[in-house]
Amino acid sequence: MKALVYTQPSEVVYREESEPVPGRGDAMVQVSAVGICGSDVHAFLGHDERRVAPLILGHEASGVVIGGALDGERVVINPLVTCGECEDCLSGRSNICGSREIISMAPRQGAFAEFVSIPERNLVTLPAELDLTHAALAEPIATAWHAVAKAAALANRPLDAAEALVFGGGAVGLSAALSLRAQGCREIFLAETNAARRETASKASICTPFDPINESVVGDNSIDVVIDCVGGRVTRVGSSSAIRPGGVIVHVGLLDRTDGLDVRKLTLQEVMFCGSYTYTMEDFRAVVSAMSAGELGNLDWYEERALADGSNAFSDLVDGRTGAAKIILRPNE
Repeated sequence: MKALVYTQPSEVVYREESEPVPGRGDAMVQVSAVGICGSDVHAFLGHDERRVAPLILGHEASGVVIGGALDGERVVINPLVTCGECEDCLSGRSNICGSREIISMAPRQGAFAEFVSIPERNLVTLPAELDLTHAALAEPIATAWHAVAKAAALANRPLDAAEALVFGGGAVGLSAALSLRAQGCREIFLAETNAARRETASKASICTPFDPINESVVGDNSIDVVIDCVGGRVTRVGSSSAIRPGGVIVHVGLLDRTDGLDVRKLTLQEVMFCGSYTYTMEDFRAVVSAMSAGELGNLDWYEERALADGSNAFSDLVDGRTGAAKIILRPNE
């Protein structure tokens, strides 16, 4: 099969690879669409010690099952493979399963390929009204949906009465704004330094995008809920400044791991700070339902390219040459 393989820092190569061999309980999925995640770009740049070359990246995928009990079914893939037996899995917190694995990280190859193997229990069948390209957006949206649900559970006021700030206008950041709106929030600010991405967010008509470097749109101590989809020192500084007493900061991004958080303010003003990692199957199913019902907008904020053009797509993302919140690669074009 053809695949896009991470071979060394700043290099992905489109080449022939062996097809995966499904194990017991696994399904073979012919990949129709697969998005490039920020974590893929992080790995591409050589900044993720968990992803060692050579490796097929890509985990935001949809496609059609080939063979087995689900033969011919159109599906979206939950790429997080968990044991299903531990205390966390059994209590609805499978995303923090101690033995979790994810496709695109050894030992599991990813979905930048014509085919990928995944346990059948990780597949969500798609309603007829949801096309396969849109379905590939379910993974980043589920990440954001999970974060917003955590914020709603922790906030001291309902989302429909809250002001929210999202850091980052990529797929997860825009999805966080969409998820906030779908879950009731009406006053949403989105901080993004890339002008093209601000324009994409503006077209969604669900938030107020702004340049946090040059525009003072959000005041100190003014925001009830912050969703940080960047996760860097600068955005942690911004989160600490913007959050009001008793507010909630949900940290999603993984840009770096040090500095920026004002723990003194968090303590003195009883600000809730929590991490949010990926999603559960419950989140995935909720997102597919919301997408199908049109609750997350028209989902037109992506750009499509052939998998064979993947190297250029990565370069364009690194250099900020695209305004799309997501680039989706299509293996069969």
